[in-house]
Amino acid sequence: MPQYKAPLRDMRFQLNEVFDYAGHYASQPNGEDASPDMVDAILEGAATFCEEVLAPLNLSGDQEGCTINDGVVTTPKGFKEAYGEYVAGGWQGISHPKEFGGQELPMSLNLLKSEMMGTANWSFTMYPGLSLGCMNTVFQFGSPAQKATYMPPLVSGEWTGTMCLTEPQCGTDLAQVKTKAEPQADGTYLVSGTKIFISAGEHDMAGNIIHIVLARMPDSPKGTRGISLFIVPKFLVNKDGSLGARNGVKAGALEHKMGIRASATCVMNFDGAVGYLIAEKNKGLEAMFTFMNTARVGTAVQGLAHAELSYQGALPYAKERRSMRALTGKKDADHPNDALIWHADVRRMLLTQRAVTEGARAMIYSAAKIADNMVSAIGEGNNAKYEEYDNRLGFFTPILKGFITEMGLEAANIGMQVLGGHGYIKEHGMEQIARDARISTLYEGTTGIQALDLLGRKVLLQTRGKCIMEFTNEMIAQAKPHLLDGGTIGKLARASFKRAIQWKILTVRIMLRAAKDRDVVSAACHDYLMYSGYLMMGHFWLKQAIVANEKLAKGGNDSAEFYKAKLQTAEFYFDRMLPRANGHKAMMLAPTSSIMQMDNEHFNFS
Repeated sequence: MPQYKAPLRDMRFQLNEVFDYAGHYASQPNGEDASPDMVDAILEGAATFCEEVLAPLNLSGDQEGCTINDGVVTTPKGFKEAYGEYVAGGWQGISHPKEFGGQELPMSLNLLKSEMMGTANWSFTMYPGLSLGCMNTVFQFGSPAQKATYMPPLVSGEWTGTMCLTEPQCGTDLAQVKTKAEPQADGTYLVSGTKIFISAGEHDMAGNIIHIVLARMPDSPKGTRGISLFIVPKFLVNKDGSLGARNGVKAGALEHKMGIRASATCVMNFDGAVGYLIAEKNKGLEAMFTFMNTARVGTAVQGLAHAELSYQGALPYAKERRSMRALTGKKDADHPNDALIWHADVRRMLLTQRAVTEGARAMIYSAAKIADNMVSAIGEGNNAKYEEYDNRLGFFTPILKGFITEMGLEAANIGMQVLGGHGYIKEHGMEQIARDARISTLYEGTTGIQALDLLGRKVLLQTRGKCIMEFTNEMIAQAKPHLLDGGTIGKLARASFKRAIQWKILTVRIMLRAAKDRDVVSAACHDYLMYSGYLMMGHFWLKQAIVANEKLAKGGNDSAEFYKAKLQTAEFYFDRMLPRANGHKAMMLAPTSSIMQMDNEHFNFS
């Protein structure tokens, strides 16, 4: 099993040297307490908790899984105690308001913690992770009374939260939601229906579970316009904040999953459960997207987490395992054969994992700054700024969620490949990472849904290509000062500059084709998403390379080897991974007829 070690050196490089988080926090209304010393203390504390408490439970939790007996779910051995330590450490409320017991630090600090937790033990991280979206929804849309009742115990971690959206007959198409909410004379609602795939829907780690539930009122219109959002607690809450009677919600079953087996994914049955309307009637879907955007960025972190953990498992094995001689001659003279890491194909796999991990981290940390600015704009009541940042994060989100999870899954599979047959054996833990990573491309909207969101909604409908033009202008502005440079930086800058121009032209071509053939959007969207992801990651690899090169030029530091490795990994990415975009470009421009011409009857098993 990989022995997780928090990658603090790279995290600090990204935070302090690439993205100037110290300056960023200084500009935030809630950033006064986020001093460099405080940030470093949070990183160190979270690293210790993740390495010493969560990581040792990762393999055992997968082997034991969760169990259910008459609706009562028991988590694997050690999980409840670990959650107690998590709550005692005050980790849940890092970025939530002080009025509810939080520390009110910038949202991005919570993401740093989540990255380490998710890499150490993704199944465990699901339990407190689902609460974050619940808290954000209650905080943004709840009444003062609802906030006073639910926020303090959610912020402390005493209670956890879920989102209950999907039903047996519908996944992404929430227009098909059938769960009912019958209004009562006292202003409450009786919620009845079945929800599936509910992560952390039932467990034994917290005193109460607050479900955020999509449902319809009897007089609501059909489709998405008739969906409302409700707070449905596992235990009703008395006026003094104490827990009352058990509500009419119960876990009917645990889903038997391929991975993240220590995370309780439940079928939840609501049988006349008392619920409380949150947000406006029939506006539940709009409010829910607050939850969904939180979850989608969190899922992008999962792609990063599994790539990092798989790399940490594959690298030591490649250095220790010996097989054959390197093609360029004997490398380890004291042994009859050489370590795997001397073989070019193994190095290709390891560098792919590393490039994905450090490139994804840069993409996510950049987006986290935008999220911080959104929160600040809300606090200032500046709707124009909020809309600007919301649109920008909206452009990032499908690429982060779709592309990074696909690359994280690839990196996890590569880790198994490096270990060969041993990678397929459970005791080494590498196959678990691949199994755990597989869900990341599916939940919170499959890769196809993210691709449709990016091309169909963000590019074509909402901005008419403006979001692409703005981002590619940033690519050009970054590359332009270095176009005449020699060496690695000049080469990478010229490649990034050309790709930015290509992305602009390609987007216009797709828009023109889509105006004539509506199927172009669905036929091209997956390749457009992956193409966009490769170019965006290239932009952020160039950003890292520029900083590393500047540090090396100054000299006199003890991190020269770190910066050299940064430059070398960036060069690998541009030489060996960015060219994949060419294939996606060719495929998205191919005629839709090759996809749509076959009659449905010809899709058979003959």
